[in-house]
Amino acid sequence: MSARVLVVDDNPANVKLLEARLSAEYFDVLCASSGPEALEILSHNTVDIVLLDVMMPGMDGFEVCRRIKADPQMMHIPVIMVTALDQISDRVAGLKAGADDFLTKPVNDLALIARVKSLVRVKMMLDELRSRAHTSEQMGLDSSALFQRLMHHEGGQILLVDDSRSNSERIRKQVAGQFDLFLENDITAALRRCSDQAFDCLLINLDMQTGDPLRLCAQVRSIESSRLVPILILAQEADQKRIMRAFDLGVDDYVCQPVDKNELLARLHTQVLRKRYTDALRDSIQHTMELAIMDGLTQLYNRRYMTSHLNALLSSAREKQKPLSVLLMDIDFFKSVNDTHGHDAGDEVLQEFSQRMRKNTRGIDLVCRYGGEEFVVIMPDTDHSLATVVAERIRKKVFEKPFIIHKGRQMIDVTVSIGLASSCKGLETQDELLKRADQALYQAKHDGRNRVVVAQVCAA
Repeated sequence: MSARVLVVDDNPANVKLLEARLSAEYFDVLCASSGPEALEILSHNTVDIVLLDVMMPGMDGFEVCRRIKADPQMMHIPVIMVTALDQISDRVAGLKAGADDFLTKPVNDLALIARVKSLVRVKMMLDELRSRAHTSEQMGLDSSALFQRLMHHEGGQILLVDDSRSNSERIRKQVAGQFDLFLENDITAALRRCSDQAFDCLLINLDMQTGDPLRLCAQVRSIESSRLVPILILAQEADQKRIMRAFDLGVDDYVCQPVDKNELLARLHTQVLRKRYTDALRDSIQHTMELAIMDGLTQLYNRRYMTSHLNALLSSAREKQKPLSVLLMDIDFFKSVNDTHGHDAGDEVLQEFSQRMRKNTRGIDLVCRYGGEEFVVIMPDTDHSLATVVAERIRKKVFEKPFIIHKGRQMIDVTVSIGLASSCKGLETQDELLKRADQALYQAKHDGRNRVVVAQVCAA
């Protein structure tokens, strides 16, 4: 994982130490020695996360954080406060200022890197959602209500998963009046509830005795309905190994036992706010763009949206020096489906094909109906090797299970041909990239269909 980190500290030795630690993990590091300098850098550079010292002359870290979080152009950037202060009240003050995390000096290397990587993952998803929302504004669609909704973040529904009655009762009293708390003491029941009910945050006790809480975290992240729900774990400070493992599984944050009420409330507030932000962006896309950029039959993005968004993704790939891949696919012999079984059956095939594509692509991938029986998948930060794996997975999922038509009365076999083209650093134009994918698709059909053909890999 690569990202740009801004380190802000008035002590040059601290800056050099953090810069060395982060550079060793291949992060791109920018440095600032004061609050005003940090805000100036943020206003002119793309930054993925800020490591911010609290005790600085002039403008302290709390004020810098408040200004970052008050600016609509920067409020989505995660902020980790790094300081020698170790009082709970100081942590809470930082979190109330809008910080996403708070680390105490001397910083544990594993904790630092795990927290940075976790927050960068969230930032990447938010960047993608914000990019799509920006595309809608360029198309003349209104997204003005987005930030108004974000500010209404009071309360929230929290699911506590804990098999300790005394601990659960203590948590219930701590969040009373602030959040609606729901309790499950069984991991299987908790997972089922996550599928059936929308929560703003999951609070999972890592010390459960009746099941494996880490497995629950992994399963929550594998279910589409709960994939983006923040997970906050309760853990012992000394249990660093399992805390690190939890971050690897997609957990967003942790609170140390015994739990301080103010810290718990502040961290829950931060996670719920991030969830509301993500929901607002998703709703903006779903509701304000649907008629203009969605294909009515398949509920995929249409060609108009794809054309606009692909240009933005290629520009981003050029700026970040990242690969981007495109899959261009065509349902084999689709005309014969319409001619033999009727256009209603053809529509059913297109709808089922679209669902299988969605289920076998990632959240950051853009899945579009290009026209007729042609479809496009745009894959940011993806080279040809990984894109080939995804393309083969889609091809197999289409081929291995018959398609149901005529509302369940008949089944037919369907296959797909796929052309793949990758741009190493976004250096091609949209037309050039799609042309290479189209040539690969033509070759796939010429070679017998039901196959993936990769266009010649571009020079690095």
